[in-house]
Amino acid sequence: MQSDVQMKTRAPSISMMNSEKEHLSEIHTNTLEAWKKIAPFWPLKNLIAVNPLQGLEDLPFEQAIITGQSYFQQAILPKKMEDINRETIKWCQAFFDEGQATINMPFRNQGLYQAWRQLVRFDKRLHLNREHRIWLENLPLTTEQTIAACLIKLNIPLKQSLLFFTLLLTTLPGWASYIKYRTEWAEVNYIDSNPVTQADYIAIRLVITCLLWPDAINLLDWHQDTKKIDASEQMKKIIDAEKNYQTELLDALSQENFKKNSRSDLPTAQFVFCIDVRSEPFRRALEAQGNYDTFGFAGFFGIPTQVKNESTDETYSSCPVLLSPKHTVKETMFCSTKIAEKVLHGKAQINNMKRIYQALKYTFTTPFVLVEVLGPLSGLWMLLRTIAPRLSENAKKTLIEFFRPNPPVRPVFTKQDAASGIDFNDQCVYAESVLRIIGLTDNFSPTVILCGHGSATQNNAYASALDCGACGGHQGAANARILAAILNDIDVRNYLAKQNIVIPLKTRFIAALHNTTIDDVTLYLSENEGITKELNKIKYDLEKARQVNNEWRCQKMGYISNSKNKNNYMTHVKNRSADWAQTRPEWGLARNASFIIGPRLFTKKIDLDGRSFLHSYNWQQDKDGTSLATILTAPMVVAQWINSQYLFSSIDNVAYGSGSKITHNVTGKVGIMQGNGSDLMHGLPFQSIYASDKKAYHEPLRLMTIVYAPRFLVSNIISHHSILQKLFGNGWVSLACIEPEEDSIYYLKRDLTWNKKQQTSANEHRA
Repeated sequence: MQSDVQMKTRAPSISMMNSEKEHLSEIHTNTLEAWKKIAPFWPLKNLIAVNPLQGLEDLPFEQAIITGQSYFQQAILPKKMEDINRETIKWCQAFFDEGQATINMPFRNQGLYQAWRQLVRFDKRLHLNREHRIWLENLPLTTEQTIAACLIKLNIPLKQSLLFFTLLLTTLPGWASYIKYRTEWAEVNYIDSNPVTQADYIAIRLVITCLLWPDAINLLDWHQDTKKIDASEQMKKIIDAEKNYQTELLDALSQENFKKNSRSDLPTAQFVFCIDVRSEPFRRALEAQGNYDTFGFAGFFGIPTQVKNESTDETYSSCPVLLSPKHTVKETMFCSTKIAEKVLHGKAQINNMKRIYQALKYTFTTPFVLVEVLGPLSGLWMLLRTIAPRLSENAKKTLIEFFRPNPPVRPVFTKQDAASGIDFNDQCVYAESVLRIIGLTDNFSPTVILCGHGSATQNNAYASALDCGACGGHQGAANARILAAILNDIDVRNYLAKQNIVIPLKTRFIAALHNTTIDDVTLYLSENEGITKELNKIKYDLEKARQVNNEWRCQKMGYISNSKNKNNYMTHVKNRSADWAQTRPEWGLARNASFIIGPRLFTKKIDLDGRSFLHSYNWQQDKDGTSLATILTAPMVVAQWINSQYLFSSIDNVAYGSGSKITHNVTGKVGIMQGNGSDLMHGLPFQSIYASDKKAYHEPLRLMTIVYAPRFLVSNIISHHSILQKLFGNGWVSLACIEPEEDSIYYLKRDLTWNKKQQTSANEHRA
């Protein structure tokens, strides 16, 4: 009898437990679903471009524009929501700080929610009364239970929780985007330090909402009012810009009549540049200086690697974020062992001094003493940097040279370095893949230069955004040196010969770095390589190409020299790079508009005006389309991210960009704020897309991809990749295919079928 009674009393308890589990499970599902609208945002140390509406790419572009406006472009939030944001920002700054704060937030190793839960009861801004404090002290241990309790407290029905969670994210999208990066994209060692989950962030937002806005259910009604938006005028501007650009470009390509030119003479040298749009005008300038062939390939040169610099002990991923590093390669120093030890010891001392300086700078009392001690010297240095930026830069270089050991120390990758991180079979695969994709399988020049790229600017929080996106926001020289070491290896060449890629013994591969701010090209020679007469001629022509491109670059910057001395342009470009007050050191990838896949001879006679990503490709060496599939699903997707970031930063520089650099503040060494209390800004600065306060430089239009290959090959690839079906089918990217055998251009329509150019304009197939 007693047993029956016990069972009867337990039965409802079990039912309630199951019900609670189902309830928490649905909350968990809605939490994950809400985050899908948020795009990731990378920190300042390795900024890369991202489509801010990446979470809406499943929608047609026109609909995504409207949806994005209702979620992200609301300049005026409810007053209570602004209060909630202010308190959230404060805690995010403390938790995610990477060395800017003198005192670290306690308990960070336990995770965002657990650390915050233990400290929030001391936050008097949230203790509006005794009841609040008691409630905070008794918050549930788990985020799911906390979220469930908050929904009850706010009277939010479970069926409306998804929308409410989404609004909590989109009303403070910058920090949400950073957490999206930390939870889905960051490297493992980065995730393990100060862990965070997506539920952590929503739980904290909900608790603060309960305290500051008990009637927050009204946020749902507010959102309904924001959806009454007409984006037709905005779309018309985008479509008109696309029509003008694409028609002109395709007409220029048509005029080439798709000549299947082939050259019988051997080029003096061959260069492989990154596909970055900044490479295109420099390639054109270089080709005009002599008998040079240039190729385009993603700047990581097909090697998904981590690079460990032994002199700084820094390790970073040097590959597109769409890939995971497969190898770790050590970067050694080219010098004697004793010199290397001195260099490492010297750098360690410098790093220690920097840490001491940072500690003194950011503590409560020592900044006053620091100013008294270093003030006069710092003042003179600041004055010199302001009135004579190049002189100050040269002075710094002179000091570095004075303490630099002789012979010079420079980072290299030897055969042993490459072999230590990449096994021989992988080396062979990478070597063959790169050469086949770009079509460089015969007629090798005596010199082949693999040219990575990076930038050089002063006082620029966005410096890494000007480096190589294909290298994860780092400079691409490391990957160039790795591939050069692999291709110079005799065993790798013997393997390639068996695959009918015969590299002459006299051919040597040389790594280089193209500084896109000043167009300087630095060649990295190994220990046993000397400067030959031929190499001197190449260096001379590189300098002439630099001069030509500097003039072109200055014209784009709005600087016209009245002097006939062409060196004035080089001087101006150098000054921009060295000036710590310069808000626009270079244009970066502004005005990017097209992604062209095909042989260089196809575009060589056309001035593409620095607006095209140029990826070399020979469809005749890719019968199954494997190489083309790689290009379309990796480099082209990265280009689409870049294109979208520029497009949306131009449409709304506050919602999708980061506003003016003049009022930027770095927060936690993670990102940028406007003033001292804004959201984390997660797009391009105003100066990156505008030539002046009122004159736009970047033209907002979607990326157009042009492929020189048979349609059946392209269609087959699209049918096997959902990412391509989404981007092409929803109108985020347009596609034109040039049939090699027909000399005809075909457009891919939204239903993924083709139409000839003669029948319809490019613009009509956007709809």
